Amino acid sequence: MKRVLPWLVVGMLGLNACGMFDSKTKPAKTEEQKAFGDTGIPPQLRSRGGDGTAVTPGGNKHGTATLDFTPMEDIWFTNPDDPDAQVPELAALLAAPKTKPKIWEESDTISRSRSAREGKPLLILFTNSQNNSMCKALDEELLSTSNFEKWAAEKLVRMRVDATVSVKDDALSVDEAKNREADIKTYVALLKKRYKVLTYPTLILLNPGGEVLGRYPGYKSGTADFTWGLLKHGESVSTRAYAAWRAEMEKKGYREWQDRQGRKVFAKLVSYAKGELILIEPDGSRSRTHEDKLSDADRAWITEQKNLHNMP
Repeated sequence: MKRVLPWLVVGMLGLNACGMFDSKTKPAKTEEQKAFGDTGIPPQLRSRGGDGTAVTPGGNKHGTATLDFTPMEDIWFTNPDDPDAQVPELAALLAAPKTKPKIWEESDTISRSRSAREGKPLLILFTNSQNNSMCKALDEELLSTSNFEKWAAEKLVRMRVDATVSVKDDALSVDEAKNREADIKTYVALLKKRYKVLTYPTLILLNPGGEVLGRYPGYKSGTADFTWGLLKHGESVSTRAYAAWRAEMEKKGYREWQDRQGRKVFAKLVSYAKGELILIEPDGSRSRTHEDKLSDADRAWITEQKNLHNMP
Protein backbone atom coordinates (compact mmCIF):
# COMPACT_ATOMS: atom_id res chain seq x y z
CA MET A 1 0.00 0.00 0.00
CA LYS A 2 1.40 3.34 -0.97
CA ARG A 3 2.04 6.16 1.43
CA VAL A 4 -0.43 9.02 1.81
CA LEU A 5 0.21 12.02 4.01
CA PRO A 6 -1.90 12.12 7.23
CA TRP A 7 -3.71 15.31 6.37
CA LEU A 8 -4.85 13.80 3.06
CA VAL A 9 -7.36 11.59 4.94
CA VAL A 10 -11.05 12.37 4.54
CA GLY A 11 -12.11 15.12 7.00
CA MET A 12 -15.20 17.05 7.96
CA LEU A 13 -14.97 19.36 4.97
CA GLY A 14 -15.45 16.45 2.65
CA LEU A 15 -11.91 16.18 1.36
CA ASN A 16 -11.82 12.92 -0.51
CA ALA A 17 -8.55 10.97 -0.46
CA CYS A 18 -7.86 8.88 -3.53
CA GLY A 19 -8.13 5.47 -1.90
CA MET A 20 -5.75 2.54 -1.82
CA PHE A 21 -4.09 1.00 -4.82
CA ASP A 22 -3.32 -2.63 -5.43
CA SER A 23 0.45 -2.68 -5.64
CA LYS A 24 0.33 -5.79 -7.82
CA THR A 25 -1.22 -3.89 -10.71
CA LYS A 26 0.99 -1.03 -11.92
CA PRO A 27 -0.04 0.78 -15.11
CA ALA A 28 2.53 1.20 -17.84
CA LYS A 29 3.98 4.62 -18.46
CA THR A 30 2.53 6.51 -21.40
CA GLU A 31 3.40 9.66 -23.26
CA GLU A 32 2.13 12.79 -21.53
CA GLN A 33 -1.14 14.20 -22.85
CA LYS A 34 -2.73 17.57 -22.18
CA ALA A 35 -6.09 18.22 -20.58
CA PHE A 36 -7.45 19.45 -23.91
CA GLY A 37 -6.03 16.50 -25.85
CA ASP A 38 -7.26 13.22 -27.26
CA THR A 39 -7.78 11.38 -23.98
CA GLY A 40 -7.20 14.03 -21.35
CA ILE A 41 -5.64 11.62 -18.83
CA PRO A 42 -2.06 12.67 -18.03
CA PRO A 43 0.41 9.86 -17.25
CA GLN A 44 1.26 11.18 -13.78
CA LEU A 45 -2.20 10.03 -12.69
CA ARG A 46 -1.42 6.45 -13.76
CA SER A 47 2.27 5.82 -13.17
CA ARG A 48 5.18 6.92 -11.03
CA GLY A 49 6.76 8.84 -13.86
CA GLY A 50 5.07 12.14 -13.09
CA ASP A 51 6.43 15.50 -14.11
CA GLY A 52 6.58 16.87 -10.57
CA THR A 53 3.35 18.84 -10.90
CA ALA A 54 2.92 18.93 -7.12
CA VAL A 55 5.52 20.70 -5.06
CA THR A 56 8.62 18.67 -4.25
CA PRO A 57 9.24 18.19 -0.51
CA GLY A 58 11.74 20.74 0.69
CA GLY A 59 11.41 22.80 -2.48
CA ASN A 60 10.07 26.28 -3.20
CA LYS A 61 11.94 27.72 -0.27
CA HIS A 62 11.08 31.16 1.03
CA GLY A 63 12.93 32.23 4.10
CA THR A 64 12.97 29.31 6.51
CA ALA A 65 9.63 27.77 5.49
CA THR A 66 8.73 25.20 2.84
CA LEU A 67 5.44 23.67 1.79
CA ASP A 68 5.57 19.89 1.80
CA PHE A 69 2.58 18.70 -0.23
CA THR A 70 2.29 15.17 -1.59
CA PRO A 71 4.42 14.75 -4.74
CA MET A 72 2.33 13.67 -7.71
CA GLU A 73 4.45 10.55 -8.18
CA ASP A 74 3.46 9.39 -4.68
CA ILE A 75 -0.27 9.53 -5.44
CA TRP A 76 -2.01 6.31 -6.46
CA PHE A 77 -5.58 5.95 -7.56
CA THR A 78 -8.03 3.14 -6.92
CA ASN A 79 -8.45 1.83 -10.47
CA PRO A 80 -5.59 2.32 -12.95
CA ASP A 81 -7.84 1.36 -15.88
CA ASP A 82 -10.43 3.97 -14.97
CA PRO A 83 -8.78 6.68 -12.83
CA ASP A 84 -11.85 8.91 -13.07
CA ALA A 85 -14.26 6.32 -11.66
CA GLN A 86 -16.25 7.53 -8.66
CA VAL A 87 -14.67 10.98 -8.68
CA PRO A 88 -16.81 13.15 -6.38
CA GLU A 89 -18.70 16.19 -7.61
CA LEU A 90 -16.93 19.48 -7.01
CA ALA A 91 -20.15 21.03 -5.72
CA ALA A 92 -20.31 18.41 -2.98
CA LEU A 93 -16.72 19.09 -1.91
CA LEU A 94 -17.28 22.84 -1.82
CA ALA A 95 -20.60 22.62 0.00
CA ALA A 96 -20.66 24.09 3.48
CA PRO A 97 -20.12 21.48 6.21
CA LYS A 98 -23.19 20.33 8.11
CA THR A 99 -21.71 21.77 11.29
CA LYS A 100 -19.84 25.05 11.62
CA PRO A 101 -16.05 24.65 11.97
CA LYS A 102 -14.99 24.88 15.59
CA ILE A 103 -12.95 27.78 16.91
CA TRP A 104 -10.58 25.19 18.35
CA GLU A 105 -10.70 21.94 16.40
CA GLU A 106 -10.03 18.67 18.20
CA SER A 107 -9.27 16.42 15.21
CA ASP A 108 -5.77 16.40 13.76
CA THR A 109 -7.13 15.22 10.41
CA ILE A 110 -9.78 17.93 10.16
CA SER A 111 -7.36 20.63 11.30
CA ARG A 112 -4.73 19.69 8.73
CA SER A 113 -7.35 19.49 5.98
CA ARG A 114 -8.67 22.94 6.80
CA SER A 115 -5.16 24.37 6.95
CA ALA A 116 -4.24 22.92 3.55
CA ARG A 117 -7.43 24.05 1.79
CA GLU A 118 -7.63 27.50 3.41
CA GLY A 119 -3.90 28.18 3.01
CA LYS A 120 -3.58 29.18 6.67
CA PRO A 121 -1.01 27.94 9.20
CA LEU A 122 -2.21 25.55 11.90
CA LEU A 123 -1.71 26.47 15.56
CA ILE A 124 -1.83 23.48 17.91
CA LEU A 125 -2.23 24.03 21.65
CA PHE A 126 -1.18 21.21 23.96
CA THR A 127 -2.67 21.94 27.36
CA ASN A 128 -3.68 20.44 30.68
CA SER A 129 -6.42 22.95 31.28
CA GLN A 130 -7.55 21.90 34.77
CA ASN A 131 -4.30 20.82 36.35
CA ASN A 132 -1.65 23.29 35.20
CA SER A 133 -1.57 26.91 36.36
CA MET A 134 0.52 28.10 33.40
CA CYS A 135 -1.98 26.56 30.99
CA LYS A 136 -4.70 28.58 32.68
CA ALA A 137 -2.55 31.72 32.57
CA LEU A 138 -1.84 31.33 28.84
CA ASP A 139 -5.52 30.94 28.13
CA GLU A 140 -6.60 33.89 30.28
CA GLU A 141 -3.80 36.28 29.30
CA LEU A 142 -3.70 35.57 25.56
CA LEU A 143 -5.72 32.82 23.89
CA SER A 144 -9.12 33.88 25.25
CA THR A 145 -8.66 37.64 24.78
CA SER A 146 -10.83 39.38 22.20
CA ASN A 147 -7.85 40.86 20.33
CA PHE A 148 -6.19 37.48 19.89
CA GLU A 149 -9.48 35.83 18.95
CA LYS A 150 -10.07 38.39 16.20
CA TRP A 151 -6.53 38.03 14.82
CA ALA A 152 -6.49 34.23 14.99
CA ALA A 153 -9.89 33.87 13.34
CA GLU A 154 -8.51 35.63 10.27
CA LYS A 155 -4.97 34.26 10.21
CA LEU A 156 -4.99 30.71 11.62
CA VAL A 157 -6.65 27.35 11.91
CA ARG A 158 -6.56 26.33 15.59
CA MET A 159 -6.53 22.95 17.31
CA ARG A 160 -6.62 22.13 21.03
CA VAL A 161 -5.19 18.92 22.52
CA ASP A 162 -6.25 18.81 26.18
CA ALA A 163 -4.83 16.24 28.60
CA THR A 164 -7.78 16.95 30.90
CA VAL A 165 -10.32 14.39 29.74
CA SER A 166 -13.84 14.19 31.06
CA VAL A 167 -16.69 12.62 29.10
CA LYS A 168 -20.12 13.78 30.21
CA ASP A 169 -22.81 12.37 27.97
CA ASP A 170 -26.13 11.16 29.33
CA ALA A 171 -26.57 9.00 26.24
CA LEU A 172 -23.59 6.87 27.28
CA SER A 173 -23.48 4.21 29.94
CA VAL A 174 -20.81 4.36 32.64
CA ASP A 175 -18.70 1.77 30.82
CA GLU A 176 -19.15 3.52 27.47
CA ALA A 177 -18.07 6.84 29.00
CA LYS A 178 -14.99 5.21 30.49
CA ASN A 179 -14.11 3.65 27.13
CA ARG A 180 -14.55 7.02 25.43
CA GLU A 181 -12.24 8.67 27.94
CA ALA A 182 -9.65 5.94 27.40
CA ASP A 183 -9.82 6.47 23.64
CA ILE A 184 -9.33 10.21 24.02
CA LYS A 185 -6.37 9.73 26.36
CA THR A 186 -4.77 7.36 23.87
CA TYR A 187 -5.33 9.92 21.10
CA VAL A 188 -3.76 12.70 23.18
CA ALA A 189 -0.74 10.51 23.93
CA LEU A 190 -0.37 9.73 20.22
CA LEU A 191 -0.40 13.41 19.27
CA LYS A 192 2.08 14.26 22.04
CA LYS A 193 4.46 11.66 20.65
CA ARG A 194 3.89 12.74 17.04
CA TYR A 195 4.65 16.40 17.79
CA LYS A 196 7.34 15.66 20.40
CA VAL A 197 5.60 17.53 23.21
CA LEU A 198 7.31 17.23 26.61
CA THR A 199 5.63 19.92 28.70
CA TYR A 200 2.38 21.84 29.19
CA PRO A 201 1.50 24.22 27.76
CA THR A 202 3.15 23.91 24.35
CA LEU A 203 2.21 25.80 21.22
CA ILE A 204 3.20 24.43 17.80
CA LEU A 205 2.76 26.31 14.53
CA LEU A 206 2.65 24.41 11.22
CA ASN A 207 2.43 25.74 7.69
CA PRO A 208 -0.36 24.50 5.36
CA GLY A 209 1.94 21.73 4.14
CA GLY A 210 2.35 20.34 7.66
CA GLU A 211 5.90 21.54 8.31
CA VAL A 212 6.66 22.84 11.81
CA LEU A 213 7.41 26.56 11.72
CA GLY A 214 7.70 27.14 15.44
CA ARG A 215 7.65 25.22 18.72
CA TYR A 216 6.98 27.21 21.88
CA PRO A 217 7.11 25.08 25.07
CA GLY A 218 6.05 26.49 28.43
CA TYR A 219 4.63 29.85 29.39
CA LYS A 220 5.47 32.47 32.00
CA SER A 221 2.73 34.71 33.33
CA GLY A 222 2.99 38.25 31.98
CA THR A 223 4.63 37.29 28.65
CA ALA A 224 1.48 37.25 26.51
CA ASP A 225 2.72 39.99 24.15
CA PHE A 226 6.03 38.18 23.60
CA THR A 227 4.28 34.87 22.85
CA TRP A 228 1.85 36.56 20.50
CA GLY A 229 4.79 38.23 18.74
CA LEU A 230 6.35 34.83 18.09
CA LEU A 231 3.09 33.55 16.62
CA LYS A 232 2.69 36.64 14.43
CA HIS A 233 6.20 36.17 13.07
CA GLY A 234 5.55 32.50 12.30
CA GLU A 235 2.25 33.32 10.58
CA SER A 236 3.98 35.97 8.47
CA VAL A 237 6.69 33.52 7.37
CA SER A 238 4.04 30.93 6.49
CA THR A 239 1.95 33.41 4.50
CA ARG A 240 4.94 34.51 2.42
CA ALA A 241 5.98 30.91 1.79
CA TYR A 242 2.45 29.95 0.79
CA ALA A 243 2.24 32.86 -1.66
CA ALA A 244 5.55 31.83 -3.25
CA TRP A 245 4.44 28.20 -3.45
CA ARG A 246 1.13 29.18 -5.02
CA ALA A 247 2.88 31.30 -7.64
CA GLU A 248 5.05 28.33 -8.57
CA MET A 249 2.01 26.06 -8.80
CA GLU A 250 0.27 28.54 -11.10
CA LYS A 251 3.23 28.27 -13.47
CA LYS A 252 2.52 24.52 -13.60
CA GLY A 253 -1.11 24.94 -14.59
CA TYR A 254 -2.92 25.33 -11.29
CA ARG A 255 -5.45 28.14 -11.03
CA GLU A 256 -8.35 29.25 -8.88
CA TRP A 257 -11.71 27.91 -10.04
CA GLN A 258 -15.05 29.35 -8.91
CA ASP A 259 -18.56 27.98 -9.17
CA ARG A 260 -21.80 29.92 -9.67
CA GLN A 261 -22.16 30.35 -5.87
CA GLY A 262 -18.75 32.02 -5.60
CA ARG A 263 -17.08 29.04 -3.90
CA LYS A 264 -13.44 28.60 -4.86
CA VAL A 265 -10.91 25.80 -5.24
CA PHE A 266 -7.24 25.90 -6.27
CA ALA A 267 -6.76 23.09 -8.76
CA LYS A 268 -5.42 21.96 -12.12
CA LEU A 269 -7.53 20.79 -15.05
CA VAL A 270 -6.45 17.28 -16.03
CA SER A 271 -9.33 16.16 -18.22
CA TYR A 272 -11.96 17.80 -20.43
CA ALA A 273 -14.58 16.11 -22.60
CA LYS A 274 -17.94 17.46 -23.81
CA GLY A 275 -18.10 20.06 -21.07
CA GLU A 276 -17.11 17.63 -18.28
CA LEU A 277 -13.99 18.59 -16.29
CA ILE A 278 -11.79 16.63 -13.92
CA LEU A 279 -9.83 18.81 -11.49
CA ILE A 280 -7.03 17.83 -9.14
CA GLU A 281 -5.92 19.80 -6.09
CA PRO A 282 -2.28 19.96 -4.95
CA ASP A 283 -2.92 17.32 -2.29
CA GLY A 284 -4.17 14.84 -4.89
CA SER A 285 -7.90 15.25 -4.22
CA ARG A 286 -9.87 14.99 -7.46
CA SER A 287 -13.35 16.19 -8.35
CA ARG A 288 -15.55 16.44 -11.41
CA THR A 289 -17.85 19.21 -12.57
CA HIS A 290 -19.47 20.62 -15.72
CA GLU A 291 -18.49 23.93 -17.27
CA ASP A 292 -22.09 25.16 -16.94
CA LYS A 293 -21.63 25.10 -13.16
CA LEU A 294 -18.55 27.33 -13.26
CA SER A 295 -18.20 31.11 -13.17
CA ASP A 296 -18.35 33.23 -16.32
CA ALA A 297 -14.61 33.87 -16.02
CA ASP A 298 -13.84 30.15 -15.89
CA ARG A 299 -16.11 29.42 -18.83
CA ALA A 300 -14.39 32.16 -20.82
CA TRP A 301 -11.03 30.61 -19.97
CA ILE A 302 -12.25 27.19 -21.14
CA THR A 303 -13.52 28.69 -24.41
CA GLU A 304 -10.15 30.33 -24.94
CA GLN A 305 -8.33 27.03 -24.35
CA LYS A 306 -10.67 25.18 -26.71
CA ASN A 307 -9.99 27.73 -29.45
CA LEU A 308 -6.25 27.38 -28.91
CA HIS A 309 -6.57 23.61 -29.34
CA ASN A 310 -9.03 23.84 -32.25
CA MET A 311 -11.75 22.05 -30.32
CA PRO A 312 -15.45 22.45 -31.25
